[in-house]
Amino acid sequence: MLQIDQNLFQEIITVEDFNALEPGCRGYIGFEPSGIPHIAQVMVTGERIRALAKAGVKMEILLADWHALINDKLGGDIDRIRESGELLKRSFEIVLKDSSVNFLWASDLISREGYLQSLIRTAKATTLQRIKRALPIMGRTENDADSDFSKYIYPIMQANDIFMMDLDIAMGGMDQRHAHMLARDIAEKQGRKKVVSLHTPLIGSLKGSGRMDNFAKMSKSDPDGSILVTDKPEDVSRKIRGAFCPQGESVGNPIVQLATMIILPHEGIITIDRPEKKGGPVSFTSGNELEQVYSTGQIHPMDMKNAVVESLSRIMKPLEKLSSEK
Repeated sequence: MLQIDQNLFQEIITVEDFNALEPGCRGYIGFEPSGIPHIAQVMVTGERIRALAKAGVKMEILLADWHALINDKLGGDIDRIRESGELLKRSFEIVLKDSSVNFLWASDLISREGYLQSLIRTAKATTLQRIKRALPIMGRTENDADSDFSKYIYPIMQANDIFMMDLDIAMGGMDQRHAHMLARDIAEKQGRKKVVSLHTPLIGSLKGSGRMDNFAKMSKSDPDGSILVTDKPEDVSRKIRGAFCPQGESVGNPIVQLATMIILPHEGIITIDRPEKKGGPVSFTSGNELEQVYSTGQIHPMDMKNAVVESLSRIMKPLEKLSSEK
């Protein structure tokens, strides 16, 4: 059994299957290179990649260049996509430090012998209607796919990647759930290995994440709604101080999420320097406790923001070298 804190994941499908895994099993997470990575992408997932690798999982990060091309990222320019992939790879190398993680380009995976045969076999085990339900994994709708058929291929590719890599674990944000469920459904029909799905929480846009049924996650396509790995301290300060952070509301609050999902896992503590007349400085080592106290209105949003700016400046310090390497 893998020795890992299962609370790191918002959802595990299934817990029983996960508990049956042993060190030496294989896991992956895939990313479309599509610009400058944001810290939720690199640090929230990085913390979980590190934990899995430490538990003995052979982790692989798929740099999904062909998937990004299908999804029209960076204008479908494969050279720009691969340049973005190199930046993503370097960002993870800095964050993960000495963790034993391998990187694989999707273009190399697709070139492997038997990929096309496996892709056709995967496609024969599903339906167009089922594929349509999976389109949200790429931020697309049925109308998008109707005008560009390659987008219907994308979910099948993502499921097939799992089979070709002979994985035991597929990790992704909650927005990737459809792809993992598709792979599990096909595996059951065809007698293939059924991958365990680990879903990570998503941090909302700094501008506000919206209603849960129309969630706006932090995205690199909206620079002012996200903290990019190449942001300078003054950029981080400006974005955080202008961010959505309603007093007394911890649910859907991106500043509270940054504290609980990035700062606490990395530093183990966050100190909020309140004025003495407001109770004085207060420290938290538990995300649940921070959320509970914030929801009572005892912490002013600006005090919360100041604490997050100070902590993120320290955490992001190693990433400063990315700017000089470009």
